[in-house]
Order: sequence, then structure tokens, then C-alpha cells
Amino acid sequence: MIRPWQVWLAFALGAAVVLGATGWASWTALRLDRAKAEALRKGALEENVRLALWRMDSSLSSLVAQEHGRPYFLYTPFYPAERAYTRMYSRIEPNEVLMPSPLLTFEAAEVKLHFQIGPDKEFSSPQVPTSNMRDLAELGYRTPERIEAASALLKELKRHVKPEELCKLLPASSPAAGVVGQVADLPHNPAQQLGERYRPASQALLSQQEQQNRQGNSLNAAQSNAANPNWYQTSAVGEGVLKPLWLDGELILARRVQANGQTWLQGCWLDWPRIEKNLLAGVSDLLPQARLEPITGAVSADDTRLLASLPVRLHPGALPVEAANGITPVRISLLIAWVALLLAALLVGFVLWQALALSERRGAFVSAVTHELRTPLTTFRLYTELLAEGDRVPAAKRATYLETLRREADRLGHLVENVLAYARLERSRPGGRAENIALGTLLERTRARLADRAAQAGMKLEAALPENAGEAVVRADPGAVEQILFNLVDNACKYAAAAPDKTIRLEGAVDRGAGRAAVVVRDLGPGLRDTRRLFQPFSKPAQEAARTAPGVGLGLALSRRLAREMGGDLACDMRVAEGARFVLTLPLAAT
Repeated sequence: MIRPWQVWLAFALGAAVVLGATGWASWTALRLDRAKAEALRKGALEENVRLALWRMDSSLSSLVAQEHGRPYFLYTPFYPAERAYTRMYSRIEPNEVLMPSPLLTFEAAEVKLHFQIGPDKEFSSPQVPTSNMRDLAELGYRTPERIEAASALLKELKRHVKPEELCKLLPASSPAAGVVGQVADLPHNPAQQLGERYRPASQALLSQQEQQNRQGNSLNAAQSNAANPNWYQTSAVGEGVLKPLWLDGELILARRVQANGQTWLQGCWLDWPRIEKNLLAGVSDLLPQARLEPITGAVSADDTRLLASLPVRLHPGALPVEAANGITPVRISLLIAWVALLLAALLVGFVLWQALALSERRGAFVSAVTHELRTPLTTFRLYTELLAEGDRVPAAKRATYLETLRREADRLGHLVENVLAYARLERSRPGGRAENIALGTLLERTRARLADRAAQAGMKLEAALPENAGEAVVRADPGAVEQILFNLVDNACKYAAAAPDKTIRLEGAVDRGAGRAAVVVRDLGPGLRDTRRLFQPFSKPAQEAARTAPGVGLGLALSRRLAREMGGDLACDMRVAEGARFVLTLPLAAT
């Protein structure tokens, strides 16, 4: 015979195997899903990085191209118009027309200052004119406040930029087509000559139209000189490529200019914090956590996150991809599968538990019924053998024997009746039919049988039914009510027969507000100690049946089932101080 613990062990092993296999499959699916999500995240990140670099370089290209296209002669506040493209750095002659450099009035948020470093390593700036050039600038080109502010920036630039270091970092320059000129006696500072030769400053300024005409004539002259093969035989001016550099944490665009065997350094000081803020704002929709890192040393050739315009590396940061950490179709499927699997396991466990419990109850029932049947059968055999002796049995004893046989037959019939009624309920086939009947009439039908059962146990049945309760009409099955009340009185006769007060009270009450009528059966016996299995069927094993009153533990379970089939209920009232009190409730009939 297979024991219950063996069944549970087999179930646990099977569940462990199924859950383990499902767990391994789920872990594999989640791992593949995470790998796929990570690949998608990396792909999306690289695509956003590529697009972000393109946006940044596009926004910087106009600034870099503008600075790269500035001619070398614009890095002085004023320049001779007729020699701008030819002999800019030659000695300035008297009465030459001076043109203001566009950089004199240049203002841009990304550029702090334009500068030039001469062969004598002296710093100058087209925004910081000196001597008479400042007089000329203040006549309408630049206010003293702006000149002072630019002068402060130039002083600050000197602290960050070392000419020797800057010169080493810049590539060598070569003469460019159209940017060559005859050079003679290159001055270290053309502003000194202009300051000495042109006084007062107002006499050197021409009208805007005259300046444009002269500038046009100068361009024509430069082109004519460039076409002359003997024009650049003496020397040439070469402009190097504008190169972005990091010097002491500052971003510089600088180039080398070769003239007359000497080197001039030109460029501009960029406002990197502002540029960085604008660049990151332009890609915030692609890379919300991006940052830019200045590159001061050598870079790898395969570094794909460098800006083409500036020595800056883009660090994209984390890219929020919902599919990587959120709910994916794979995770939803696994969740549904696990829920279904757990529900199935719980359902199988519940069915198995119910089956084992039913098997145990049926085993206990068979044992108890066997014990209950053995007693009346033994009694039948004994007394029938005695009665078979015929005339040798006195008449008084014969009557006693017959009464005993009748009582045991009733007991056996009551047992069979309960078992058959419970079997009908288990098959969902109630044996009777509900009808509308007065509560008083219903109790009167069963009173004689209940009193007879109490009398057999040496007890007395007292019925107390108020008049209004007796007239109440209930919806019930009279046969089922009689069987319920008989089971309750039979239990009282079994367990309260040794009580000092051998009275069984039958009471009735009506609660029209709740639409219920109640029938109470109470005894004054020892009462109930354990009510946990009181209404469970077959809950009385053979050992307990042998120690206690006869019965198989089916009467109360059957009575509750019958009461609920009629729409009522049966409960044990534990509030009483002594004895047992059972309350049968029945629904009132609809009026």
C-alpha cells in the first residue's frame, strides 16, 4: 500500500524537476534577451554618437572655416589698403590709406579674442589698438570700455600661452597662391610706424566709399603683381593651416605665418565653456548624459568618438533604452508561463491533497462503519439465537430481546439512511423537495420521533415554540429537516446521557428582518471541546468510535450539507456556558 508521504515525495520530486527545467529555460531566455537588448542598446548608442558628432562638427565648421579664411593682414587694427595682399609687412610710407580690420569690431560669443605674436614674442590683438591706432579706433570703431576689456583678455592670454611652446606645436607654413608679397625691412610692430607717421588720426581716415574704391584698386594691383613673374623673387608670405590646440586648459586656434625669414603666430582664443554648453545642448535629445573631454596628447587612429574640428573626445554616457530594463515580450511570455506553471502545480497539489484526505476519510469511514455494523450484527445473532430456543425463553425476556432487536435495527437503519443521503448529496442529487410549510407544523411532524429517540436514551424532550414562530412559513424540505433534527437529538442522546439534567430543549425563533427562522437544539451535557473537525465527514476513526458513543462521524456533516441545500445553515453556538447548542436556520417563504 502506498503511504501518503510516498505520494507527497513523488509529487515534490516531480515538481522540482519541472520547476528546475523551467527555471533553466527561463534563465537562458532571459540571458539571450538581455544580450539582444544590449546589442540593440549599443547599436542605438553608436548611431546616436555618429549623429551627435556630425551635428557638433556641422555647428563648428562655420566657425573654423571663418577663422581659417581670414587673411594674415587682418590681425592688426589697421592695415594699408594698397598693400594688403602684396607688401603688408614692408615699411609703411607716408600718406598711405589705412583700412580698419574687420577684427577691430568683431564680436562673437564663441571667440574671446584674436591675437598675434610677433618675432619678438610680443602679443598684440586687432581688438587692442595702441598709440595712435587707439585714437583712430576710438573715433567710431571701438569704445574705450571694449578696448580695455579686450586688453584684460590679452593679458590673461599671455599667462596661458607660451610663444615657444605654441610655435613647436604648429606645423610649418608655406607660401600660398595669392597670399604672397614682396617683403622689405619687416617691422616688429607696424603700429609704431603708424603712430609716428599719421597725426592727427582724423586726417588718415577716408570715407567708406573711398576706402572701398581703394581696396578694389589694391586688389587689382595685387592680382597684377601676382601675374608678374618677377614680383615674388625677393620673398613671400606663407600662411600655415589654422590648428586647434589646448594650452594650459584653454582652447586656441593658431597658425604660423612666415614673412621675410621670420615667424608670426596668429589665431584666436575660443570660449570653450560656452562652446561646450552649446554643443551638448544641440545633442541632448540624442545623448542626454554626454560630456566632452579635451584631448591634449596623441590620439589613436581608430578612435571613432573624436570631433573632426576640435581636439575633443565625446563621452556619450548611458543611453536610456527602455527595452533593456523594461518589460519585453520574452519577459511577458516567461511571466505568463511561470504563473500558469505555479497555478498548475498548486492545483495538482490541491487535488492530490483532497484525494489523499478523501482516501483517509473513506478509510476511517470504512473502519468506523465496520465497527458500527459489527455491534448490531453481533446483537442480532445473539438474540436471534436466544429467541430460536423457543419455549425455553421466558415471555418477559422475549419482550426485552425483541425491544433490543428493534432498537439495534433502528440504529442500523439510521446509519444506512445517513450514508445514503450523503451519497446522494455527493452526486448532487438531493433526495427531497423544498416546499412552503409553517414552522410549527414542520416541528410537530418530527416531535414524536425525536421524543421517542430521547426516551430510548432515558432523556426528555422539551419543545418551546413561540406562537409567532409557529405561524412563520419557511421554505424547506420536511424530510431533510426531520433528518437534521434527528441527528442533533441523537448526538445529544449519545453524549449528554450521563448529564445530571437529562433534558433536550427544542426551541424556535423568527427574524423577519433577516428573512430567517431558527430551530435550536440544546443539551446540558459536557459540551464540545474540539470543534475543528466537527462538520467534517468521516472524521471519526475506529479507535475513537470504540472509546466514545457509537457513530461514524457523518451526522453533523450531512446535516450541514442538507441545511445549505435548502438555503439555510447549521452552526454550533460556542457562547453557551455548558452543554452543546446547535442552531438550524431556514429561509422564510416569500409572501
